[in-house]
Amino acid sequence: MAELTLTESERRFLRALLRRKVPFIVVGLSAAALQGAPVVTQDVDLWFKDLHDPRLTKALPCEVGAAYVPPSILNPPMFAGAGTELFDIFLRMDGLGKFSDELRQCVEVRLGAYRLKVLSLERILASKRAANRSKDKLTIPVLEDSLLAASNSKQAKRKPRKMSRKRRS
Repeated sequence: MAELTLTESERRFLRALLRRKVPFIVVGLSAAALQGAPVVTQDVDLWFKDLHDPRLTKALPCEVGAAYVPPSILNPPMFAGAGTELFDIFLRMDGLGKFSDELRQCVEVRLGAYRLKVLSLERILASKRAANRSKDKLTIPVLEDSLLAASNSKQAKRKPRKMSRKRRS
């Protein structure tokens, strides 16, 4: 699996969320890249169960020196402060189920001593197809190939080897 290239303050932000047990999932192309898909993205998309979760509101200012900025007419919800610029906030994902249902299907990726919940390639594809944006249509073939390669790799690992038997006469 690939790794995200993160600054120390960005890692501190994720660790604070994980330590405080804030429910979130890494989604989008950053989630695909963490699973080995050969994609490039400029941000890390985080899907949160609830932005008003007190664990989140305490983790941001206390541990990271950042804040949650609620949406306005001109801006989506966002984080402000050092180490949070890379992260985009999502509260729903096109083509997917409820957060709690999707959380159960996530794969886990290590971040130091912690484990990030990451949306699986299958679910990323479902979301990209449902969103049907031009930029998503461009990445779908790459994600399909990555899913096929991952599936083939898993099958090769599981496939028992046949042992030849010599017959006695």
